[in-house]
Amino acid sequence: MNLENRVCIVTGAASGIGRAIALRFAAAGGKLVIADLNEDAAASVAHELRSNGAMAMSVKMDVTDEDQVNAGVARVAQAWGGVDVLVSNAGTQHIQPLEQIPFAEWKKLLAIHLDGAFLTSKACLPHMYATGRGGSVIFMGSVHSKEASVLKAPYVTAKHGLIGLAQVLAKEGAAHGVRANVICPGFVRTPLVERQIPLQAQNLGLSEDEVVRNVMLKTTVDGEFTSMDDVAEIALLFAAFPTNALTGQSLIVSHGWHMQ
Repeated sequence: MNLENRVCIVTGAASGIGRAIALRFAAAGGKLVIADLNEDAAASVAHELRSNGAMAMSVKMDVTDEDQVNAGVARVAQAWGGVDVLVSNAGTQHIQPLEQIPFAEWKKLLAIHLDGAFLTSKACLPHMYATGRGGSVIFMGSVHSKEASVLKAPYVTAKHGLIGLAQVLAKEGAAHGVRANVICPGFVRTPLVERQIPLQAQNLGLSEDEVVRNVMLKTTVDGEFTSMDDVAEIALLFAAFPTNALTGQSLIVSHGWHMQ
C-alpha cells in the first residue's frame, strides 16, 4: 500500500489525528499538503516532513470559508498538477445538554464538520476527475457516526451526516475512479478528547477517572484508547486501495466499542 507521488491534502493536519495521517502518508511516498486554520503550526509540520525527505507544503485553510478552501486547493493543483487524496479531518466538539446548546454553537460545529467536508470535496473533485488517475476522499467520522451519546447532539448529527455525504460521493465519483469512505474512530487521546474529560465530568457528576473508565472506554474489549497510528493506518488503506471495491464504506476503529 503506497501513495508514491500522490498529492494528499489533509485538513486539520497541524496536530492530532491529522498530523499522524500526514506523517503516515509521507512515509508511504505521498506529497503532503498540511491544511490547517493554524498557519504557523501547519508550516511547522510541513517543515518537519521536508526535513525527513518528504515533499510537503502548508496552506492556511478555514474549511468553512469557501473562498479560502477554493484558493488553497487551486494553489495545490497549480504547484503539483492535481489532487489525488483528500482527508477531511478538521473538527471540533461541544459538550452540553441539547436544550442548553446555543444555536450559534450548533451551527458552528455543523459548519466545520459538514460544510467543511462538502466544500473541500467540491473543490478537490474537479482536479481528481481531470487527471484521469481517480482519487480518494476520506471523511473523519466517529463511532458517533453509528450511535449516539448524551451531551453531543451536534457532533453526533454531523458525524452521521458524513456517512450519507460519502455514500453520495462514492456513487457520483465511481465513473471517474474516485472513492469515498469514512473512518469511525473510538476515543483517541487527542487534545480534543482531553478537553472533553473535565466537561463530561462536570455534566455527568463523575470524576475524570470515572469518565475515562466508565464512559469513554467502558464498552471497549480491553479498556484501551484507539491510537492515532491506528487511525492513520486505516486512512492509508482507504487512500491507497486500488479499486472501487471498498468505496462508500465506513470502518469503525474502536477497540470493539461498537461492533457491526
